[in-house]
Amino acid sequence: MTNLHGASAPQKAAIIGSGNIGTDLMIKILRHGKHVAMGALVGIDPQSDGLARAQRLGVPTTAGGIDGLLAMPNFGDIRIAFDATSAGAHKHHNALLQAHGVKVIDLTPAAIGPYVIPSINLDDELDAPNINMVTCGGQATIPMVNAVSRVAKVHYAEIVASISSRSAGPGTRANIDEFTETTSKAIEVLGGATRGKAIIVLNPADPPLIMRDTVFTLSDPAERDAIEGSVAAMAERVQRYVPGYRLKQRVQFDLFDARQPLNVPGFGPITGLKTSIFLEVEGAAHYLPAYAGNLDIMTSAALACAERIAETRLAPLAA
Repeated sequence: MTNLHGASAPQKAAIIGSGNIGTDLMIKILRHGKHVAMGALVGIDPQSDGLARAQRLGVPTTAGGIDGLLAMPNFGDIRIAFDATSAGAHKHHNALLQAHGVKVIDLTPAAIGPYVIPSINLDDELDAPNINMVTCGGQATIPMVNAVSRVAKVHYAEIVASISSRSAGPGTRANIDEFTETTSKAIEVLGGATRGKAIIVLNPADPPLIMRDTVFTLSDPAERDAIEGSVAAMAERVQRYVPGYRLKQRVQFDLFDARQPLNVPGFGPITGLKTSIFLEVEGAAHYLPAYAGNLDIMTSAALACAERIAETRLAPLAA
């Protein structure tokens, strides 16, 4: 579809899930969408704040879940669907959406489709019918593992994502096991580590703390300046779509040799260069306050992927 000036019209998107993630993503699309526009917000609770906000903003809504979306009069216009529900529900949602040829961007840890992190492989998987955004912790930390892997072979990588418990809605809490499994696997697939481990901490501190992430890698010895440079370059790439993403302090290094090996579970005593990277993610406060960087990095990454998909894949088909 093209407008009177010959430019491709924005592709309509539906967001399934009217909780924190879905609502924040809706606001981002309304404020910053270029090739993507809101087509529907889908929930299951008629009283949810997300659905109420959508109605006030003129976005079509349904509280009938995926079946309600399929029954909406404008469903035929939907080209992209974001799923911000749960890993279990996503399997059912994906099957129905695929049957209608809708491109699916999965913000749950279901990992049906390939992992995508914009700063690493934005253009590699755009033809896939379903792409998975890993997790908030994965979006924040795996780019750093990848940055080290570009300089030296990473044998083991461990990440710790600490978020405010106030920013973790029911869907996030229900997906804790899937979070660790999906993030650990993506550390290996996209980060380049032989073995990956992920830990998430829901911090109940009041006032709420900003999202903080720690990345540890154990690699072959390498030039430390080269690793620092690769980390800084990767941080800059992430900042292009998540402005609040930043290194908290300089990269730290520790060398473990045969006289003092590092005991890594699953590996035993091994030697190499330990790199420690400390991150902070400040949210854009589109929905929850700025402490909810975990919300912002996930929705920003998903929108970056959708914009690229709409620009390069869907728009030509609709012309």
